[in-house]
Amino acid sequence: MVQHMPPGFSRRFAERLNEDLRLEVREAENGQRVEPGLALLAAAGRQMRLKPQGDGYAVEVIDGPIINHHKPSVDCLFSSVAKVAGTNAIGVIMTGMGDDGALGMKEMFDTGAVTIAEAEESCVVFGMPKMAIQRGGVREILPLHQIATRILRWVDSGR
Repeated sequence: MVQHMPPGFSRRFAERLNEDLRLEVREAENGQRVEPGLALLAAAGRQMRLKPQGDGYAVEVIDGPIINHHKPSVDCLFSSVAKVAGTNAIGVIMTGMGDDGALGMKEMFDTGAVTIAEAEESCVVFGMPKMAIQRGGVREILPLHQIATRILRWVDSGR
């Protein structure tokens, strides 16, 4: 997960999500393996990319460049997911200002990943989903309350 926030806030945000959700949520650490039931949040002030590791995946947390005015950047994560996971991935872009994530989501779309944008009616700010839709990187547009069900359906069925 990537959330635009200043350094110092992401660890506490992950801890707060961990208290409220049934899955485990952690701020990502370099080299951490991606596992079922674990949600990794990009550390504020760092970039996060997906990389292959054995028969699965791990995250690379780096002090990379600012991308689309953000660090962490959704485009940085999505672009790496497109290259590494392709059709084995699902990308979701939700409410937010600007266009971060739109190009990376298009890359994911082009490699056959499932891509979902939050529908305008449930967004607080429709900027990021709107740009991803306009750039042709979205397979499905769903209101917030339907996104989790769609993800679970994809995981259970493989599409």
